[in-house]
Amino acid sequence: MAKTSMKVALRQVRGKGGARTLRRQGLVPAVVYGKGMEPCALAIEPKALSAALGTEAGMNALITLKGEGPFDGQVVILKDLDVHPIRREPIHADFYAIDMKKKAHFMVPVHTIGKAEGEKIGGSLQLIRHELEVVCLPTAVPKSIDIDVTALKIGGVVHIEDIELPKGVEVPHDVNFTIITVTGIKAEEEEVEAAEEGEGAEEEA
Repeated sequence: MAKTSMKVALRQVRGKGGARTLRRQGLVPAVVYGKGMEPCALAIEPKALSAALGTEAGMNALITLKGEGPFDGQVVILKDLDVHPIRREPIHADFYAIDMKKKAHFMVPVHTIGKAEGEKIGGSLQLIRHELEVVCLPTAVPKSIDIDVTALKIGGVVHIEDIELPKGVEVPHDVNFTIITVTGIKAEEEEVEAAEEGEGAEEEA
């Protein structure tokens, strides 16, 4: 699991007005919270935030906060990041302080390996779950859940219970949900026809 550090400053003025002032100064308003600590309002340099999240772990990077305040030395993960709808710049970040010795929940992307047999004859690989919620120690969070799909034929399905997870990593689930499937051209055409028939029925009604 990638670890990094990030210099932050304690934000003196809170609220929407204070956040707008920070943004005009070119800073990103943020907050850090977690069990056993009082929430702290922070101000972060955009470059520092980008560098902290630029590791191979991405949003799951373990970040040690540095600066003058009760947050100094606290290990956190990014909980939420708001970006500007047009400029795509970060406008607010939420960080969660974690206990390195306790398991926590993390979202990990799903990656497929290879090309399915069904795809080679005209089928379509459908990734139903683009990411999975895993439970593990912060130091054991995998970069991704990699699934070899080369043997999948048309109609083939990969369920959560088919996946061999890394040691110490669990995916909580009550049902054996689908992660990947390979559909055929015929199946896709039938879905389109069914959708068109449904639209026609609605127009007649």
